Amino acid sequence: MNEMNQSFLREYSSDFAVMKYSKKTAGLGINFILESEYGPIYLKSVREQLQAPVENGIRMLEFGCGAGMNLIYCMGLFNRNGIPIEQAYGTDFSERLITEARSELRALPSSLRVRVGFSVARNETIGTDLATTLNVRAEKVRRSFHFIFGVNTFRYPYRLGKGENCARGIYELLMPGGVCVVIDMNNKFPMFRTRLRDKATRPAGECYLPTLKEYAQPFASAGFEILENRNFCWVPHSAGRGLLVLTRAVSPVLTSLVPSFAMRSLVVCRRPL
Repeated sequence: MNEMNQSFLREYSSDFAVMKYSKKTAGLGINFILESEYGPIYLKSVREQLQAPVENGIRMLEFGCGAGMNLIYCMGLFNRNGIPIEQAYGTDFSERLITEARSELRALPSSLRVRVGFSVARNETIGTDLATTLNVRAEKVRRSFHFIFGVNTFRYPYRLGKGENCARGIYELLMPGGVCVVIDMNNKFPMFRTRLRDKATRPAGECYLPTLKEYAQPFASAGFEILENRNFCWVPHSAGRGLLVLTRAVSPVLTSLVPSFAMRSLVVCRRPL
């Protein structure tokens, strides 16, 4: 494991990472964002953009899942909206966060809990790592997912020069007609606290944020059809009550005036039929 990998692993195995990426301690902002920003994107992906046939239910995967809050939220969201779920998996390179994600499953009813699994896997070798942890041949997981998504995670393989490896791995895991959603930090947004901190304490290569075009390029190169590629969302994940009220109030104005400076970059892509 190279030095940059080791640095990221130390960061995402810490107590701070568990607090930051667990829903109960992440802040009020993430609860609002899941319901009002990310949730509609997930629903649109499987209701309108998915072309792969759904028989026994959606098979989905979150890569770089952290402590699992997006995947667990997605399970409840799809269930409430009458979207059947056959199986869901979350993967992350941090064994500490995967352990925390398994404990977070208590938030789901038992009927959904039994359909979720969490595995240690790296984004850039996701297919082979997932097959290994599931103790199945790699062919078993190829073309087996309808919906794959990742939040605040694609920038890491990109920094390592492995963005195209990650995109190709996701392409192989998706069924033809399957959809991938990538949400990550926008390099044009000037006020990320973590980015300011990282610039002061880390080498430049560990702080790099891709442009919106750079987030999409590896997926286009892998053969995906790019369906959406835009910036959105002005509410920080960690926002407390006061900051949440403020950012919700100014969001419509900022979106109208300077949409390219929003906090998040979004890429929605589909494996062709």
